[in-house]
Amino acid sequence: MSTGNEIERSDADPRDVQIFSAVLTPHRSLNRTGFLAVMLFVSVVSFVTGLAFLMMGAWPVFGFFGLDVLVIWWAFRANFRAARASEEIAVTPSELRVRRVSHRGQVSEWTFNPLWVRLDQEVDEEYGIEHLYLISRSRRLRIAGFLGPEEKASFHKALVGALNAARRGPTYNPVT
Repeated sequence: MSTGNEIERSDADPRDVQIFSAVLTPHRSLNRTGFLAVMLFVSVVSFVTGLAFLMMGAWPVFGFFGLDVLVIWWAFRANFRAARASEEIAVTPSELRVRRVSHRGQVSEWTFNPLWVRLDQEVDEEYGIEHLYLISRSRRLRIAGFLGPEEKASFHKALVGALNAARRGPTYNPVT
């Protein structure tokens, strides 16, 4: 039975509390249903047009229309494969971790001390933020390459806030 006066103890180390966490993935505006609709449309148009050329006696053109459909299908498949890439960024009071997974599944991880890391950006006057970099000592790591300029600005603001919170350190309130 609880009277409500007990102090709850947390076994979690305050250095392991996540201040910020983001998973970044490439944007793809065409989903699987849209892909099937586009491929069906391209196939039907190519078949009908190729059939017209076949009736006129230009039978090699029919094969080239089939080859066009095959190349378009291959390009979309390569695009969907590239969409499997991701980038995970997590900030705790004791570390900033970047985990990048390529479209082939290769994993690369970097760990920085949030007290010593600096966030840098390359800005174009017309375009906006082009690149974001984490800089610590002699290491420079480009991050958030999937994002557009407005998204990079928002991400930059959130990550700077998280780094500032990590620099302040964990807060401990024994009353609550």
